[in-house]
Amino acid sequence: MIDLYETQRAMRQMRKAAMQRGVVAILDIGTSQTTCLILRFDGGHLPGPDGVGPLAGQSRFRVIGAATTRSRGMRFGEIDVMQETERALRTVVQAAQKMAQVRVDHAIACFSGAGPRSYGLAGQIDLAGEAVRESDIAAVLASCEVPDLGPDRTILHAQPVNFALDYRSGLTDPRGQVGNALAADLHLLSVDAGVVRNLLHCIKRCDLEVAGIASSAYASGISALVEDEQSIGAACIDMGGGTTSLSIFMRGHMIYADSVRIGGAHVTSDISKGFGISLSLAEKIKCYYGGLVPTGRDDRDMIELTGETGDWEHDRREISRSELIGIMRPRVEETLEAVRARLDAAGFDALPSQKIVLTGGASQVPGLMGLAARMLGHQVRLGRPLRVQGLPQAATGPGFSAAVGLSMFAAHPQDEWWDFEIPAERYPGRSLRRAVKWLKENW
Repeated sequence: MIDLYETQRAMRQMRKAAMQRGVVAILDIGTSQTTCLILRFDGGHLPGPDGVGPLAGQSRFRVIGAATTRSRGMRFGEIDVMQETERALRTVVQAAQKMAQVRVDHAIACFSGAGPRSYGLAGQIDLAGEAVRESDIAAVLASCEVPDLGPDRTILHAQPVNFALDYRSGLTDPRGQVGNALAADLHLLSVDAGVVRNLLHCIKRCDLEVAGIASSAYASGISALVEDEQSIGAACIDMGGGTTSLSIFMRGHMIYADSVRIGGAHVTSDISKGFGISLSLAEKIKCYYGGLVPTGRDDRDMIELTGETGDWEHDRREISRSELIGIMRPRVEETLEAVRARLDAAGFDALPSQKIVLTGGASQVPGLMGLAARMLGHQVRLGRPLRVQGLPQAATGPGFSAAVGLSMFAAHPQDEWWDFEIPAERYPGRSLRRAVKWLKENW
């Protein structure tokens, strides 16, 4: 835990150094697509050495380079073949640097795999009627009871989502206010430690210093949800190639995140197996002719299949669009059923507003919004990334929500646990109790 705390603080310092130098690379490493955006910062407020401010560093930025390529060596949002993933990263970073005409040394990355799990923690300290200081915020966060995650798990995000001062709850920043008791609610997101280590190692092999990592579910929610949706309560479903990520926002903070190991690549695989065609042809047919809601003329709309097996009759076949829908719909229904189970487990129905925003490359299938509205039972809309200065027109589709959200995360990050100087005697909060338990059991 202490190593993690120091590693995250070092990444924050690297991010500030990159912003002062002026450029930083944004890497969205997905299962089917890898995107690189190069940001140029033009000043703004940076926190001083005495504290972090309402946001942990703010700055205006502009996208000066953008590139995308097909991912290689990725499976379920995790690295499967290190050499292939490194080759794809080098390709996309070099293309973005060529467009920007500048070299970058620092990168901030997001990924969708590693089995994210959310925990809600609470802590409280006494103030004795004094004003809340920076050290009090650090102390109340350190007082949160951290669960035993196990040796193979690590913390990706640890964000305070609510503060309460005496009887007043819902405070965003209690510093400077006077009270007797300060309480905090902390959202902790843990992931598989091995996946994170491999990702950091792969980025370093590309001659880049890692200035931050984030969950793609969090980044997509920042970009695809408008401010009102983040405040009142909404869920963002990022449908990628290998995974479907889910995040729930409330009062401007992410309070839950999870993922389903099903994505658009599984639909493509079903089409390939069902019709006996190549994956590239199946992807083309899915994009041009795919759909989920049958119509009256689907039996008459014929799709020509072309192959290169040498068998004339096999290579020159025709299928109807209704057959294609019959293969695509069950897999999408399976994905939405798994998402519904995650929403029920998170208590999404208890939120004041149950709005759902679909984003990601696999969310553009015709008829998905209607099917999702019937299966999930809430208002559903298709979310596109918010416009940022300099973003190319080709990068404004739902498939770039995570990359754009990560850009906003880089320039306007939310305060996290490691932004505060945690007292050494209070971190981690369970060390003393664990030592006492060990003494009782062994002596």
